[in-house]
Formats: sequence, structure tokens, C-alpha cells
Amino acid sequence: MVSGTVGTGTALGAVLLSLLAVPAHAATPSGTVREASVAAGELAAPDDEGLREVLRTALSQGAPGAMVRVDDNGTVHRLSEGDADRVTGRALTTYDRFRVGSVSKSFTAVVLLQLVDEGKLDLDTSVNSYLPGLLPDDRITVRHLLSHRSGLYDYTNDMFEQTVPGFEAVRNKVFSYQDLVNLSLAKPVTNAPGAAYSYSNTNFVVGGMLIEKLTGQPVRTAYQQRIIKPLKLTGTSYVHPNTVIAGRHANGYLPPDEGGTPVDSTEQTVSWAQSAGAIISTTRDLNTFFSALLGGRLMSAAQLAQMQQWTPVNSTQGYGLGLRRRDLSCGVSVYGHTGTVQGYYTYAFTSKDGKRSVTALANTSNNGTVLTTLSRTLESAFCGKPQTTAAARSSAAVNQVERYEDIAPNIARD
Repeated sequence: MVSGTVGTGTALGAVLLSLLAVPAHAATPSGTVREASVAAGELAAPDDEGLREVLRTALSQGAPGAMVRVDDNGTVHRLSEGDADRVTGRALTTYDRFRVGSVSKSFTAVVLLQLVDEGKLDLDTSVNSYLPGLLPDDRITVRHLLSHRSGLYDYTNDMFEQTVPGFEAVRNKVFSYQDLVNLSLAKPVTNAPGAAYSYSNTNFVVGGMLIEKLTGQPVRTAYQQRIIKPLKLTGTSYVHPNTVIAGRHANGYLPPDEGGTPVDSTEQTVSWAQSAGAIISTTRDLNTFFSALLGGRLMSAAQLAQMQQWTPVNSTQGYGLGLRRRDLSCGVSVYGHTGTVQGYYTYAFTSKDGKRSVTALANTSNNGTVLTTLSRTLESAFCGKPQTTAAARSSAAVNQVERYEDIAPNIARD
């Protein structure tokens, strides 16, 4: 089934967060990778035809369903294809809830940067100062965690080396944060602190531990009080260790490595990820969240600038503090995060000023072809219709194959 609507939405109200005053010496974003700054008003109009073609291509490559929502300074574009539930044949819609995977890392980073604003946390202080004896190297700082430069091994590489058996082994298991850290520390570190970018879910597991230590609250409460309630994210929740997605939702489907019938992976604890990947949300809520974030409504300007201190990932991507930057073929840079959790791929990104946001979902994973295809929604949403010049859509931003996921990031998925 296909659906597509364009309408006028309501602008975000003022967020009920009181922000600290911004110091005169606030940091400014920097990095060795080019960063384009284009306001949403200067962007080409979203290409609905191109978005629809991306969704249909994802279905032809094995996704049961795919959808995208674009919020463009009050105008909303909604497109969806395929099924939310393969058994009943219920059509996927942009109102369905889904597991957002590593987009959760941006939520975790926001809470930690709010704690910096409140004077409870310092980015360049050793993690062991807050969690004594936890990590093997006192040089690992909070900044190293949030920028994936700690060197802590990602335990999910072992946990999900075999995709479906690995998932079934942990589907209903409940881990403590310490359990997950112990799995990481059983392996050597990958590099010295600060030496290199190396994506690791362990970093944001430790981030969750920091939140709970410094707030005296469960991560769920911190998300709820600091982000979900102020932004009125009515479709967003953190239910760990419960396994059910409440309300209307998209089922997730996980293909085995060797091919065959995908496993319905909808119900799981996501305890293997927690603060690194267990949030449930909607396309509307993720667009609202990233618009508020880049619009400066979740933390001080000083901390938002810190969040955008980019470490190069490759020629078209940078990683800040729980935030990705992607450089598109039209010279626009967009900001947000990707998410993979069993049965779900998510892209959620916004413009520099937060006025145009896009969230795209395919209810599959373990399929690098679909992962790459879904990334093209960013081109259609932010760059508009393809240009006639040869260079316009032939850049690495379009053609780069995305074979590595946010879980088991050392294992390529074809």
C-alpha cells in the first residue's frame, strides 16, 4: 500500500526548560571535514517523488515496509509503503511507533550535556572520577565516551556475530549496565583514549550509568522529565525491560544471515542496549526532538557547540557528541543520528537551524542494501529534485555503501 500526504503542521511551542546563560567564551564547532551551513528557507523543496522511489526501492530489496516524514517549517510530508504487519497485512503509516535503536544515543547525550549545564558533569574529567574503578584507564573522559573515542570494545560485535541466534539468545534477557561493561572489558581496548574514532555501544551504556549516578534517577525518568515531557513527545517511551511496544506500531523483521524467512523481532527487552538504543518513538517525535535540539531549545548554546565538535568518520560524515553530521551532494550538511535495532533501520536528521527535519524507517535490518537505500531519503528531503549537472547526484554522499550498522559495527552486512 502507498500513502502520501502533504499538509500544514503546528510549529513547536516554546520548550519549558530553563537554560543557563551562555558564557561569552562558548566553544564553536570545528573539525577537519567540510561543514555546510544552509538555512531551511534556502533549501530546495523536498522531492516527494524521489522519496517515494526510495521507499519502493527498499521494498524491492526486502523491507516489508518503509516510510518517511518531513517537517518543513510547518509543512508536513508523509509517505509510506508496504506493511507494518506481514501476518495481518496492515499497512505501515507514519503514525506507527517503532524502535529507534541508536538514535537513543542522541537522547542520552542531551541529558548528559544538560548535566554539564547544571554544573554536575565536566566533559573533560575522567569517567572514573564519577564512577570509581569502572574503567581500566583513568584517561578516558566523558568527552571520549560521547565521541566514540574511548577505545572501549563494542561487546555487540561478539553478541551478534551470528544475527538471528545472537538475537534469540538475548531477546528476553535482562542485563545490568555492569553486565554489559564487563562484556566489553573482557576484550582489550581498541585504541588509546582520544586516539581514534571507533563506534562502540559500550560508550553509551557507560553514559547511562553516569546519568543514573548523577541524577539519582533511572534513565527512563531522566528521559521523561528532561526531554519527552517538555517536548510533548506523546509517542516516545523507554520501557526497558518490558518487551511490548504500546499502541499502533510497526513490527520489526530480522532476516537470518543465510537467507530464509525473517524473524518477527518486535518484542524484546533491548536490554543489550538500554541507554545506547532502547527508545521507542515515532517519525513526528523524532523530527520534533532534533528540531528542538538544533534549534537550541534543549541545552545552552555553549553545550550545543560542544556537541558539534566533529571527529571525522569518513569523507562525508563526522561524529560529535552523540550526534552525526552528514554532508549531502548539494552542499548541505544535516545533523541527527542513525539507528539499528533488530528489525528496524532509522535515519533521523535535521537542518542546521532545525527548521527542516526528516525521519525515515524501514522495518528490517541485517540488510546493508536497504540501509544504503534508506539513506537516500536525506538527499530527496534536503536537496530536492535531482539536478541535471553530472556532479549533482554522483557524489560519495549518494553512492557510498553503508554496510556497517550501529550494532556489531565491525561486521559488514550485505
